[in-house]
Amino acid sequence: MSAENSKAKLGLVEPFTVDLSKNVPRMLDLVKNTKLPETSIYSGLGSSAGIDLNVLKQLQEEWITGFNWKSEEEQMNSQNGSYNHFTTNIEGLKIHFIHHRSEKAGSIPLLLLHGWPGSFLEVLPLVKPLVEQAKTSQGTDVSFDIIVPSLPGFAFSQAPPPTWTIADTARIFHTLMTDILGYTTFAVNGTDWGSGIAYTLYEQYPATIHAAHFSMIPFIPKLPDQLAADNITLTEGEQFQAERFVKFATTGTGYFVTHTTKPTTIGLALQDNPMGQLAWIAQQILDWSDPRAGTGPSVLTHREILRFTSLYFLTESFLSSVFIYSSNPNGFRTEYSKAPNDAPLLYSNFKYNNTFFPPAVVRKVGNLVYWKDHEFGGHFPGVDNPPGLISDIRELGDHWRWP
Repeated sequence: MSAENSKAKLGLVEPFTVDLSKNVPRMLDLVKNTKLPETSIYSGLGSSAGIDLNVLKQLQEEWITGFNWKSEEEQMNSQNGSYNHFTTNIEGLKIHFIHHRSEKAGSIPLLLLHGWPGSFLEVLPLVKPLVEQAKTSQGTDVSFDIIVPSLPGFAFSQAPPPTWTIADTARIFHTLMTDILGYTTFAVNGTDWGSGIAYTLYEQYPATIHAAHFSMIPFIPKLPDQLAADNITLTEGEQFQAERFVKFATTGTGYFVTHTTKPTTIGLALQDNPMGQLAWIAQQILDWSDPRAGTGPSVLTHREILRFTSLYFLTESFLSSVFIYSSNPNGFRTEYSKAPNDAPLLYSNFKYNNTFFPPAVVRKVGNLVYWKDHEFGGHFPGVDNPPGLISDIRELGDHWRWP
Protein backbone atom coordinates (compact mmCIF):
# COMPACT_ATOMS: atom_id res chain seq x y z
CA MET A 1 0.00 0.00 0.00
CA SER A 2 2.94 2.31 0.59
CA ALA A 3 4.45 4.74 -1.87
CA GLU A 4 7.79 3.13 -1.11
CA ASN A 5 6.69 0.15 -3.22
CA SER A 6 7.51 2.17 -6.30
CA LYS A 7 10.86 3.94 -6.31
CA ALA A 8 10.40 4.98 -9.91
CA LYS A 9 7.15 6.72 -9.09
CA LEU A 10 8.66 8.39 -6.03
CA GLY A 11 11.31 9.83 -8.32
CA LEU A 12 8.64 12.12 -9.75
CA VAL A 13 8.25 13.81 -6.36
CA GLU A 14 10.46 16.72 -5.27
CA PRO A 15 10.77 18.07 -1.71
CA PHE A 16 9.47 21.62 -1.37
CA THR A 17 10.11 24.42 1.10
CA VAL A 18 7.71 27.27 1.80
CA ASP A 19 9.82 30.40 1.28
CA LEU A 20 7.87 33.60 0.67
CA SER A 21 9.51 35.94 3.18
CA LYS A 22 11.26 38.18 0.64
CA ASN A 23 7.92 39.66 -0.42
CA VAL A 24 6.59 40.22 3.09
CA PRO A 25 8.05 43.75 3.59
CA ARG A 26 6.28 45.00 0.47
CA MET A 27 3.04 43.30 1.52
CA LEU A 28 3.17 44.96 4.92
CA ASP A 29 4.00 48.33 3.36
CA LEU A 30 0.86 48.03 1.25
CA VAL A 31 -1.13 47.10 4.36
CA LYS A 32 0.26 50.08 6.32
CA ASN A 33 -0.40 52.51 3.48
CA THR A 34 -4.01 51.48 3.00
CA LYS A 35 -6.18 54.26 4.45
CA LEU A 36 -9.48 53.04 5.82
CA PRO A 37 -12.26 55.47 6.82
CA GLU A 38 -12.06 56.73 10.39
CA THR A 39 -15.72 55.90 10.87
CA SER A 40 -18.32 54.15 8.76
CA ILE A 41 -20.43 56.45 6.63
CA TYR A 42 -23.31 54.06 7.28
CA SER A 43 -23.09 53.53 11.03
CA GLY A 44 -25.12 50.86 12.71
CA LEU A 45 -25.01 48.34 9.87
CA GLY A 46 -22.40 46.14 11.51
CA SER A 47 -21.68 43.20 9.21
CA SER A 48 -25.10 43.16 7.54
CA ALA A 49 -23.78 44.91 4.43
CA GLY A 50 -20.37 43.25 4.37
CA ILE A 51 -17.35 43.18 6.62
CA ASP A 52 -17.58 45.47 9.63
CA LEU A 53 -15.17 48.42 9.37
CA ASN A 54 -14.05 48.07 12.98
CA VAL A 55 -13.22 44.40 12.46
CA LEU A 56 -11.24 45.21 9.31
CA LYS A 57 -9.31 47.96 11.11
CA GLN A 58 -8.52 45.56 13.93
CA LEU A 59 -7.27 42.96 11.45
CA GLN A 60 -5.14 45.60 9.72
CA GLU A 61 -3.55 46.62 13.03
CA GLU A 62 -2.86 43.00 13.96
CA TRP A 63 -1.34 42.34 10.54
CA ILE A 64 1.07 45.26 10.99
CA THR A 65 2.01 44.83 14.64
CA GLY A 66 1.36 41.26 15.72
CA PHE A 67 1.77 38.95 12.74
CA ASN A 68 5.07 37.26 11.91
CA TRP A 69 5.07 35.48 8.56
CA LYS A 70 8.60 34.13 9.09
CA SER A 71 7.40 32.34 12.20
CA GLU A 72 4.41 30.98 10.31
CA GLU A 73 6.71 29.68 7.56
CA GLU A 74 8.95 27.96 10.07
CA GLN A 75 5.96 26.10 11.48
CA MET A 76 4.94 24.93 8.01
CA ASN A 77 8.27 23.59 6.83
CA SER A 78 9.55 20.07 7.36
CA GLN A 79 13.05 21.08 8.40
CA ASN A 80 11.47 22.22 11.65
CA GLY A 81 9.72 18.92 12.14
CA SER A 82 6.31 20.15 11.09
CA TYR A 83 4.93 19.34 7.65
CA ASN A 84 6.45 17.49 4.70
CA HIS A 85 5.89 19.48 1.50
CA PHE A 86 6.42 18.16 -2.02
CA THR A 87 5.71 19.05 -5.62
CA THR A 88 5.13 16.91 -8.66
CA ASN A 89 4.03 17.40 -12.25
CA ILE A 90 0.75 15.90 -13.47
CA GLU A 91 -0.62 16.56 -16.95
CA GLY A 92 1.70 19.55 -17.28
CA LEU A 93 0.68 21.15 -13.97
CA LYS A 94 2.99 21.61 -11.02
CA ILE A 95 1.06 20.35 -8.00
CA HIS A 96 2.00 21.04 -4.39
CA PHE A 97 1.05 18.64 -1.64
CA ILE A 98 1.79 17.62 1.93
CA HIS A 99 2.39 13.92 2.59
CA HIS A 100 2.77 12.31 6.00
CA ARG A 101 2.95 8.55 6.45
CA SER A 102 1.94 6.93 9.70
CA GLU A 103 4.46 4.63 11.35
CA LYS A 104 1.66 2.15 12.00
CA ALA A 105 1.06 -0.74 9.61
CA GLY A 106 -2.33 -0.83 7.94
CA SER A 107 -2.83 2.94 8.00
CA ILE A 108 -5.61 4.23 5.75
CA PRO A 109 -4.46 6.58 2.96
CA LEU A 110 -6.60 9.73 3.28
CA LEU A 111 -6.80 12.61 0.80
CA LEU A 112 -7.85 15.86 2.53
CA LEU A 113 -9.28 18.50 0.18
CA HIS A 114 -9.80 22.19 0.89
CA GLY A 115 -11.94 24.82 -0.84
CA TRP A 116 -12.12 28.61 -1.22
CA PRO A 117 -11.09 30.85 0.51
CA GLY A 118 -9.15 28.08 2.17
CA SER A 119 -5.89 26.36 1.31
CA PHE A 120 -3.78 23.55 2.71
CA LEU A 121 -3.63 25.69 5.87
CA GLU A 122 -7.29 24.88 6.43
CA VAL A 123 -6.56 21.27 7.34
CA LEU A 124 -3.11 21.46 8.95
CA PRO A 125 -4.53 20.96 12.48
CA LEU A 126 -5.76 17.53 11.35
CA VAL A 127 -2.53 16.13 9.95
CA LYS A 128 -0.46 15.10 12.95
CA PRO A 129 -3.35 13.77 15.09
CA LEU A 130 -4.64 11.62 12.23
CA VAL A 131 -1.21 10.14 11.54
CA GLU A 132 -1.04 8.93 15.14
CA GLN A 133 -2.88 5.75 16.06
CA ALA A 134 -6.09 6.21 18.05
CA LYS A 135 -9.27 4.27 18.69
CA THR A 136 -12.66 4.73 17.07
CA SER A 137 -15.87 4.84 19.12
CA GLN A 138 -16.08 1.07 18.61
CA GLY A 139 -12.55 0.49 19.89
CA THR A 140 -10.91 -0.11 16.51
CA ASP A 141 -7.29 1.01 16.17
CA VAL A 142 -6.98 3.49 13.32
CA SER A 143 -4.28 5.70 11.81
CA PHE A 144 -3.85 7.42 8.47
CA ASP A 145 -1.35 8.31 5.80
CA ILE A 146 -2.30 11.93 5.12
CA ILE A 147 -2.09 13.68 1.74
CA VAL A 148 -3.09 17.35 1.45
CA PRO A 149 -2.78 18.82 -2.06
CA SER A 150 -3.19 22.46 -2.98
CA LEU A 151 -5.94 22.67 -5.59
CA PRO A 152 -4.75 23.78 -9.05
CA GLY A 153 -4.50 27.56 -9.02
CA PHE A 154 -4.25 27.72 -5.22
CA ALA A 155 -1.09 28.55 -3.24
CA PHE A 156 1.86 26.65 -4.75
CA SER A 157 -0.07 24.61 -7.32
CA GLN A 158 0.12 25.92 -10.87
CA ALA A 159 -2.89 27.67 -12.36
CA PRO A 160 -4.78 25.41 -14.79
CA PRO A 161 -6.45 26.45 -18.06
CA PRO A 162 -9.61 28.58 -17.59
CA THR A 163 -11.85 25.67 -18.62
CA TRP A 164 -10.41 23.32 -16.00
CA THR A 165 -13.15 21.56 -14.02
CA ILE A 166 -13.32 19.81 -10.67
CA ALA A 167 -13.57 16.55 -12.62
CA ASP A 168 -10.14 17.38 -14.08
CA THR A 169 -8.83 18.02 -10.58
CA ALA A 170 -10.31 14.74 -9.36
CA ARG A 171 -8.54 12.94 -12.20
CA ILE A 172 -5.10 14.37 -11.47
CA PHE A 173 -5.49 13.81 -7.73
CA HIS A 174 -6.38 10.20 -8.49
CA THR A 175 -3.15 10.05 -10.50
CA LEU A 176 -1.28 11.61 -7.59
CA MET A 177 -2.56 9.01 -5.16
CA THR A 178 -2.20 5.95 -7.40
CA ASP A 179 0.39 6.40 -10.14
CA ILE A 180 2.71 8.73 -8.22
CA LEU A 181 2.33 7.84 -4.54
CA GLY A 182 1.55 4.21 -5.22
CA TYR A 183 -1.66 3.70 -3.24
CA THR A 184 -4.08 1.14 -4.64
CA THR A 185 -7.02 2.43 -2.64
CA PHE A 186 -7.71 5.44 -0.43
CA ALA A 187 -10.34 7.47 1.40
CA VAL A 188 -11.34 11.07 0.70
CA ASN A 189 -12.48 14.03 2.77
CA GLY A 190 -13.63 17.41 1.55
CA THR A 191 -15.63 20.54 2.16
CA ASP A 192 -16.54 23.48 -0.09
CA TRP A 193 -14.96 22.88 -3.53
CA GLY A 194 -13.03 20.07 -1.90
CA SER A 195 -16.35 18.30 -1.38
CA GLY A 196 -17.02 18.49 -5.12
CA ILE A 197 -13.65 16.96 -5.93
CA ALA A 198 -13.98 14.32 -3.20
CA TYR A 199 -17.49 13.40 -4.34
CA THR A 200 -16.35 13.15 -7.97
CA LEU A 201 -13.64 10.73 -6.86
CA TYR A 202 -16.21 8.76 -4.83
CA GLU A 203 -18.55 8.70 -7.81
CA GLN A 204 -16.14 8.02 -10.68
CA TYR A 205 -13.51 5.78 -9.07
CA PRO A 206 -15.41 3.15 -7.04
CA ALA A 207 -12.61 0.61 -7.45
CA THR A 208 -10.19 2.97 -5.71
CA ILE A 209 -12.26 5.04 -3.29
CA HIS A 210 -13.23 2.75 -0.42
CA ALA A 211 -14.61 5.39 1.95
CA ALA A 212 -15.51 9.08 1.99
CA HIS A 213 -16.11 11.66 4.69
CA PHE A 214 -17.84 14.99 4.13
CA SER A 215 -18.97 18.04 6.07
CA MET A 216 -20.72 19.32 2.94
CA ILE A 217 -21.82 17.71 -0.31
CA PRO A 218 -21.64 19.38 -3.76
CA PHE A 219 -25.37 19.85 -4.21
CA ILE A 220 -27.69 22.85 -3.94
CA PRO A 221 -29.34 22.47 -0.52
CA LYS A 222 -33.09 22.10 -0.48
CA LEU A 223 -35.16 24.95 0.95
CA PRO A 224 -37.46 24.26 3.91
CA ASP A 225 -40.58 24.03 1.72
CA GLN A 226 -38.81 21.56 -0.58
CA LEU A 227 -37.82 19.44 2.40
CA ALA A 228 -41.41 19.50 3.64
CA ALA A 229 -42.63 18.44 0.19
CA ASP A 230 -40.28 15.45 0.46
CA ASN A 231 -41.85 14.60 3.85
CA ILE A 232 -38.64 15.45 5.67
CA THR A 233 -39.41 16.77 9.14
CA LEU A 234 -36.74 18.92 10.76
CA THR A 235 -35.76 19.07 14.39
CA GLU A 236 -35.44 22.44 16.10
CA GLY A 237 -31.69 22.40 15.52
CA GLU A 238 -32.14 21.47 11.87
CA GLN A 239 -34.66 24.29 11.44
CA PHE A 240 -32.00 26.70 12.69
CA GLN A 241 -29.56 25.39 10.10
CA ALA A 242 -32.14 25.48 7.31
CA GLU A 243 -32.94 29.11 8.14
CA ARG A 244 -29.24 29.92 8.21
CA PHE A 245 -28.91 28.52 4.69
CA VAL A 246 -31.92 30.57 3.52
CA LYS A 247 -30.22 33.71 4.83
CA PHE A 248 -27.00 32.76 3.06
CA ALA A 249 -28.86 32.04 -0.20
CA THR A 250 -30.62 35.41 -0.13
CA THR A 251 -27.90 37.73 1.18
CA GLY A 252 -24.59 35.87 1.11
CA THR A 253 -23.92 34.80 -2.46
CA GLY A 254 -22.64 38.04 -3.97
CA TYR A 255 -19.08 36.71 -3.97
CA PHE A 256 -20.28 33.59 -5.84
CA VAL A 257 -21.94 35.60 -8.61
CA THR A 258 -18.86 37.80 -8.97
CA HIS A 259 -16.43 34.87 -9.07
CA THR A 260 -18.60 32.98 -11.55
CA THR A 261 -19.28 35.82 -13.97
CA LYS A 262 -16.35 38.26 -13.65
CA PRO A 263 -13.40 36.41 -12.09
CA THR A 264 -10.82 38.48 -13.95
CA THR A 265 -12.28 41.77 -12.74
CA ILE A 266 -12.31 40.86 -9.06
CA GLY A 267 -9.02 39.01 -9.46
CA LEU A 268 -7.16 41.94 -10.99
CA ALA A 269 -8.78 44.44 -8.62
CA LEU A 270 -7.47 42.56 -5.59
CA GLN A 271 -4.35 40.82 -6.95
CA ASP A 272 -1.92 43.44 -5.62
CA ASN A 273 -4.14 44.70 -2.83
CA PRO A 274 -3.60 42.80 0.43
CA MET A 275 -6.17 44.81 2.37
CA GLY A 276 -8.69 44.27 -0.41
CA GLN A 277 -8.02 40.54 -0.30
CA LEU A 278 -8.32 40.61 3.49
CA ALA A 279 -11.73 42.31 3.35
CA TRP A 280 -12.99 39.87 0.71
CA ILE A 281 -11.65 36.74 2.38
CA ALA A 282 -12.32 37.69 6.01
CA GLN A 283 -15.96 38.49 5.29
CA GLN A 284 -16.60 34.99 3.98
CA ILE A 285 -14.66 33.29 6.79
CA LEU A 286 -16.44 35.24 9.51
CA ASP A 287 -19.89 34.87 7.94
CA TRP A 288 -19.56 31.12 7.39
CA SER A 289 -18.09 30.23 10.78
CA ASP A 290 -19.28 29.75 14.32
CA PRO A 291 -19.77 33.19 15.96
CA ARG A 292 -17.66 31.80 18.83
CA ALA A 293 -14.74 31.10 16.46
CA GLY A 294 -11.40 31.33 18.21
CA THR A 295 -12.75 30.00 21.50
CA GLY A 296 -13.32 26.48 22.82
CA PRO A 297 -12.17 23.90 20.28
CA SER A 298 -11.77 26.50 17.52
CA VAL A 299 -8.38 27.79 16.39
CA LEU A 300 -10.02 30.11 13.85
CA THR A 301 -8.63 33.33 15.27
CA HIS A 302 -7.69 36.56 13.51
CA ARG A 303 -4.21 35.08 13.16
CA GLU A 304 -5.64 32.26 11.08
CA ILE A 305 -7.47 34.73 8.83
CA LEU A 306 -4.23 36.65 8.34
CA ARG A 307 -2.39 33.40 7.53
CA PHE A 308 -5.00 32.52 4.91
CA THR A 309 -4.84 35.97 3.33
CA SER A 310 -1.05 36.27 3.45
CA LEU A 311 -0.70 32.95 1.62
CA TYR A 312 -3.04 34.11 -1.15
CA PHE A 313 -1.22 37.41 -1.53
CA LEU A 314 2.34 36.11 -1.31
CA THR A 315 1.71 33.27 -3.78
CA GLU A 316 -0.15 35.65 -6.14
CA SER A 317 -2.90 33.05 -6.41
CA PHE A 318 -6.03 35.05 -5.65
CA LEU A 319 -6.99 35.55 -9.30
CA SER A 320 -6.36 31.95 -10.33
CA SER A 321 -8.17 30.62 -7.26
CA VAL A 322 -11.46 32.37 -8.03
CA PHE A 323 -11.48 30.90 -11.55
CA ILE A 324 -12.65 27.63 -9.98
CA TYR A 325 -16.10 29.26 -9.89
CA SER A 326 -16.30 30.35 -13.52
CA SER A 327 -14.82 27.04 -14.67
CA ASN A 328 -17.49 25.10 -12.78
CA PRO A 329 -20.80 26.99 -13.15
CA ASN A 330 -22.65 23.75 -12.42
CA GLY A 331 -20.22 22.53 -9.80
CA PHE A 332 -22.99 22.30 -7.23
CA ARG A 333 -25.70 20.05 -8.56
CA THR A 334 -29.46 20.44 -8.43
CA GLU A 335 -30.40 16.81 -9.12
CA TYR A 336 -29.78 14.40 -6.27
CA SER A 337 -28.75 10.95 -7.46
CA LYS A 338 -26.83 8.15 -5.80
CA ALA A 339 -23.21 7.59 -6.73
CA PRO A 340 -22.45 4.16 -8.27
CA ASN A 341 -20.30 3.35 -5.26
CA ASP A 342 -21.46 1.44 -2.19
CA ALA A 343 -18.38 2.44 -0.20
CA PRO A 344 -19.26 3.93 3.19
CA LEU A 345 -19.99 7.65 3.35
CA LEU A 346 -19.58 9.45 6.68
CA TYR A 347 -20.93 12.93 7.39
CA SER A 348 -20.20 15.61 9.99
CA ASN A 349 -22.88 18.27 10.38
CA PHE A 350 -21.51 21.50 11.88
CA LYS A 351 -24.19 23.85 13.20
CA TYR A 352 -22.87 27.07 11.71
CA ASN A 353 -22.06 25.87 8.21
CA ASN A 354 -23.61 28.05 5.52
CA THR A 355 -25.15 25.00 3.84
CA PHE A 356 -27.41 22.36 5.36
CA PHE A 357 -28.21 18.80 4.32
CA PRO A 358 -30.33 16.61 6.63
CA PRO A 359 -29.49 12.89 6.80
CA ALA A 360 -32.41 11.93 4.53
CA VAL A 361 -30.92 14.12 1.79
CA VAL A 362 -27.36 12.86 2.19
CA ARG A 363 -28.64 9.28 1.89
CA LYS A 364 -29.83 10.15 -1.61
CA VAL A 365 -26.26 10.57 -2.87
CA GLY A 366 -24.25 7.84 -1.14
CA ASN A 367 -24.09 4.95 1.28
CA LEU A 368 -24.47 6.95 4.49
CA VAL A 369 -23.25 4.86 7.42
CA TYR A 370 -22.29 7.51 9.98
CA TRP A 371 -23.73 10.89 10.96
CA LYS A 372 -22.64 13.28 13.69
CA ASP A 373 -24.14 16.62 14.67
CA HIS A 374 -21.81 19.23 16.13
CA GLU A 375 -23.00 22.23 18.12
CA PHE A 376 -19.68 24.01 17.54
CA GLY A 377 -18.14 24.83 14.16
CA GLY A 378 -19.04 26.01 10.70
CA HIS A 379 -17.82 25.86 7.11
CA PHE A 380 -14.13 25.42 8.01
CA PRO A 381 -14.21 22.62 10.58
CA GLY A 382 -10.50 21.89 10.14
CA VAL A 383 -9.81 25.13 12.02
CA ASP A 384 -13.22 25.85 13.60
CA ASN A 385 -13.59 22.50 15.39
CA PRO A 386 -10.52 20.32 14.76
CA PRO A 387 -11.19 17.84 17.60
CA GLY A 388 -14.72 17.18 16.37
CA LEU A 389 -13.63 16.67 12.78
CA ILE A 390 -10.67 14.48 13.76
CA SER A 391 -12.92 12.28 15.88
CA ASP A 392 -15.40 11.83 13.03
CA ILE A 393 -12.73 11.09 10.43
CA ARG A 394 -11.32 8.41 12.70
CA GLU A 395 -14.68 6.64 12.49
CA LEU A 396 -13.59 5.62 8.99
CA GLY A 397 -11.67 2.90 10.79
CA ASP A 398 -14.91 1.11 11.72
CA HIS A 399 -16.06 0.97 8.10
CA TRP A 400 -12.86 0.67 6.05
CA ARG A 401 -12.22 -2.58 4.22
CA TRP A 402 -8.99 -3.34 2.39
CA PRO A 403 -9.43 -5.00 -1.04
